[in-house]
Amino acid sequence: MTQELQAMTQAPSDRSLWRDLSLSTLVAGLVAVLVGYGSSAVIIFRAAEAAGATQAQIGSWMWALGIGAGLTSLGLSWRYRIPVLTAWSTPGAALLATSLPGIPLDEAIGAFLFSAALITLCGVTGLFETLVRRIPASLAAALLAGVLLRFGLETFATLEDGWPLPLAMLIAYGLGKRFAPRYAIVLVLLTGVGIAGVQGQLSLAGVSLAPTLPVFTAPSFSLTTLIGVGLPLFVVTMTTQNLPGTAVLQAAGYRPPNSPLIAWTGGATLALAPFGGFALNLAAISAAVCLGREAHEDPARRYTAGMTAGVGYLVLGVFGTTVTALFAAFPEALIAALAGLALLGTIGNGLAGAVADPRQRDAAVVTFLCTASGVTLLGIGAAFWGLLAGLAMLWLATGRPAPEGRG
Repeated sequence: MTQELQAMTQAPSDRSLWRDLSLSTLVAGLVAVLVGYGSSAVIIFRAAEAAGATQAQIGSWMWALGIGAGLTSLGLSWRYRIPVLTAWSTPGAALLATSLPGIPLDEAIGAFLFSAALITLCGVTGLFETLVRRIPASLAAALLAGVLLRFGLETFATLEDGWPLPLAMLIAYGLGKRFAPRYAIVLVLLTGVGIAGVQGQLSLAGVSLAPTLPVFTAPSFSLTTLIGVGLPLFVVTMTTQNLPGTAVLQAAGYRPPNSPLIAWTGGATLALAPFGGFALNLAAISAAVCLGREAHEDPARRYTAGMTAGVGYLVLGVFGTTVTALFAAFPEALIAALAGLALLGTIGNGLAGAVADPRQRDAAVVTFLCTASGVTLLGIGAAFWGLLAGLAMLWLATGRPAPEGRG
């Protein structure tokens, strides 16, 4: 870390926000928000629908997540003078979309609170790295890939009913990854909306700009839901979101106080879970937009990009109902293709990580297949059983849960 970054960390109060703010950091922050919403809002929408949420409740989910990400990004970037971006757990939303059908909404809220409590505990006690690293990296990657597989398959299943729309979005994704990888999903979204509009498949009559009224849902706690939904949500959020989030900051030359950041995101989730804020965490992909030279040549001034992103999240959170109505106006094929393509890279990374270590490969494949099967036993969903089966296979094959640690 440079001397300038060290000075920034040691004396954050000496820096002036208005002096550090620039057009490039403003643009970077807004682009990060656009990338975050464009790549995952549709998955949140599907997760809320799986829980049986009404349109008002789905709007409340978007409100809670936007407000939570906005306040934590704004506050943590200002407090530590580094570009700390938070977001919601996209893999967590995908997990919920496959795990929540048939589960009452109040039990789902209870699972959100349980997961948030575990995350907060990890942050407050400083057990973040120690606890999560006990889960082998290959099994965490396999769990993620298994959860997301259905979304990838649905992308191509939409070709049967009407191929022009998903095919155009697939082509847009390929071209976007070639010429503008950072904005590939935004290009896919714009392409899908354009094609759907030409085909007359958009129904925008019910879309209006209106602030969201949050909807409180009292939680209830079921042991099977806590184990089958809450525990996997905790594991997925920590291993696929918070760990990469800290790694991205460190790779950019920053030394974030990991445990306090985790504690704040967990605490924010605890406060907002009854309104639909299922999981807030450190961002990785969207955070990268604010961490490079494109945001600002001076690393010590990039924190203003994180604060700008926070303001953007707050604005979109306030109008969560409008965002919900907009996605409800999209045809089902557009939603399915967008969700699958947005997760394509994550699925690939998950599969690559799952089979990277030949000593853990069999166990990882067991985790992947069991999770992807969607099997439910004793009322507990496939994600939990997949992880448990993988750990058991790893122990049977090697005699220890994680050969030579997590890596």
